[in-house]
Amino acid sequence: MNRNIKIIVLSGMISLVSGTFSCKKYLDKSPESIVSEKTAFKDFTNFQGYTEELYNCIPDFTNRYWTNSWNWGDDEIQSSALNFHFVNKIDNGDFWGWQREFDGWGAGWMDVNNANTNDDRFSKGLWPLAWYGIRKANLGLENMNLLTNATDEERNLIKGQLLFFRGWFHFQLMQYFGGLPYIDKVLPADQDLRSPRLKYQECAEKAAADFREAADLLPLNWDNTGPGGRTPGKNQLRIDKTMALGYLGKNYLWAGSPLMNYESTGSRTYNVELCKKAAAAFAELLKLSESGQTPYKLLPFNRYYTNFYTFGQNWQMPGGSGSDGLEAIFRGPYWDAHGSTYGTAKQYTPGPTIEEGNVVFAPTANYINNYGMKNGLPITNSAQADAESGYDPQYPWRNRDPRFYNDIVFDGIKLVKGSLPSTVPDFNRYANLFTGGSSRDERVGSRTGYLLYKFTPITSNKFDQGYAYGQNLNIKVPYMRLADIYLMYAEAVTAGYSSPSAKDPSYAKSAVDAINVIRDRAGVGHVAAKFLGSPDEFMKEVRRERAVELSFEGHRFNDLRRWLQLIELPYTLKTSIEFDRASPLDPSKDPKDNRVVNFRERTILQRPFSEKHYWLPLKRADVSLYAEFKQNPGW
Repeated sequence: MNRNIKIIVLSGMISLVSGTFSCKKYLDKSPESIVSEKTAFKDFTNFQGYTEELYNCIPDFTNRYWTNSWNWGDDEIQSSALNFHFVNKIDNGDFWGWQREFDGWGAGWMDVNNANTNDDRFSKGLWPLAWYGIRKANLGLENMNLLTNATDEERNLIKGQLLFFRGWFHFQLMQYFGGLPYIDKVLPADQDLRSPRLKYQECAEKAAADFREAADLLPLNWDNTGPGGRTPGKNQLRIDKTMALGYLGKNYLWAGSPLMNYESTGSRTYNVELCKKAAAAFAELLKLSESGQTPYKLLPFNRYYTNFYTFGQNWQMPGGSGSDGLEAIFRGPYWDAHGSTYGTAKQYTPGPTIEEGNVVFAPTANYINNYGMKNGLPITNSAQADAESGYDPQYPWRNRDPRFYNDIVFDGIKLVKGSLPSTVPDFNRYANLFTGGSSRDERVGSRTGYLLYKFTPITSNKFDQGYAYGQNLNIKVPYMRLADIYLMYAEAVTAGYSSPSAKDPSYAKSAVDAINVIRDRAGVGHVAAKFLGSPDEFMKEVRRERAVELSFEGHRFNDLRRWLQLIELPYTLKTSIEFDRASPLDPSKDPKDNRVVNFRERTILQRPFSEKHYWLPLKRADVSLYAEFKQNPGW
């Protein structure tokens, strides 16, 4: 059977990393042309050109719109002046808001109208591009036999990428919607659709087969391959063995988690066997990383911020590079690096005192409580002193986990480094986050008493102009990084082997060892002995560690869902801290040492969730296509 194939024909292999420019198109491609399948798939150059389009199907959730919402758990709340972002719909229990039919602003990244694979960051929606990418991957796999003018290595590279993307797009959809039809062949356009929805774990096993085969076909480092050797140092975004192993493990861990196990078997517990499979995949990856066989390693803590943004580095993509190594395992491409400075760089800065605009995403006080003390102990009650941990509500920001100081702005922090106009009072250069402070504007400032600066330098304000074009600020949050692998390994081992001291048989580190690796990087005390006596107590620390290390990176919503916690108290609450300064701000003092009084938490909202909110609703038009494609319960 002959088809006309739309393909990007290239003169050579495309480099999949950011360049030293801001406005150059991501793919340097010749015009699209219609060619026969024999031409499209005849050699590596043409087939790789066809495969490249799949990378442009990865949504950039950090930079999808002018301002962006990707934290939908109990972790973040938006200022009240505007309410169009999906997080506001989530807070109201309106999960239909992920669909463009219910999103008049086009501010979500799950769905867009006329999604395409060009270099327009505004046109990237997960739902349409995932299905497009699945079909494209299947079409390529069905035509592998036409790749005759190629080496075995080149065939493996093509097939491995196609298998990975087929698994990845299915996984991304499954985690939000549950079990779906697993499309592993090209569906004829002239026949009725009848593919039934599978149980989550049935779907996950098919994705696992694709990830496993991809891992076996793909290299550890594209630079060491024949094709990759043509673009050395510029292959960082290409799908490799580490990425495939990372998603193999994540796919198994998600399938073994309580929500997915409940959907598949009716049991609200972890599935032990699937968690053991997850642990094995993570162990395989971590051994390769720790032995130096891959480019991936944890960044030093003084370079931790480069996981998320870079500046003054000629638009270098965040995630690590050079002697630091790569911590970001999976990232999509970016389109116009300077685009991230229009919204993402500003959406965490309070207006109107030091920034224009009226959209501020502030971390909730309830979530900040996950950031424990430097000695590694948790905070059990933010309003009460704790002699064991050393926490004192009169000095609530003293001796905290170092990641707290990296990520969070609290009262008294200096926000403006340079000069202020004579018309602006000097106190506005500081974070005035006490109750009634100038940074606590309900409509255009922090609603919670905290600000988030994990993804933007402190100079991102209208006075310091840290986001100006000449600063080369580039913001992008990765889908997966190496720290996440350690944490998922710890969770999978604990669930699979019922002990904090257990380990995968092929790997030297135990579950608690993996957590302590992450804490060591940040300079935090190890997990206390009192949490090592039972898997349930240790799992609380695993989940808290995940909340801190991966804070605000888009994981919390899915974590709360898969742990069957999303609709339970206290996870339905979003709170603020209320307090007064014990004395006027003294700029010469370290703000960590400022004493406060009347420190307490106040509930801002309680989200009206029920059992149906564990899954997003499918589109009504899609579930009307055929009877076997059913809507999620309650919707």
